[in-house]
Amino acid sequence: MTNFVLVYTGGTIPETQEEQQAVMAAWGAWYGALGASIVDGGNPFSGSKNVSANGVSDGSASSPAATGYTVISADSMDDAISKVENHPHIKHGGEVTVYETFTM
Repeated sequence: MTNFVLVYTGGTIPETQEEQQAVMAAWGAWYGALGASIVDGGNPFSGSKNVSANGVSDGSASSPAATGYTVISADSMDDAISKVENHPHIKHGGEVTVYETFTM
């Protein structure tokens, strides 16, 4: 098994409390379906700073900015993708970028 980092970008925040609860339930169901494949449930991101050779600036180095992450384990990139295709973040206007990690 290999670890894959899921990086979330975009998406919308539901306006009503009922919609927010439905989204949280969808995330819970997604986590539940993956079970032991979840290595690190992750967290949403808040503010950011970009640090480069030119100094420090407010905001993200990428656009759109990353909004959170999760780490999963999977047999292959294709397996990881299959675990992400029905992700609730995608269903709410967001995108999920899947990065394969490797041991150094």
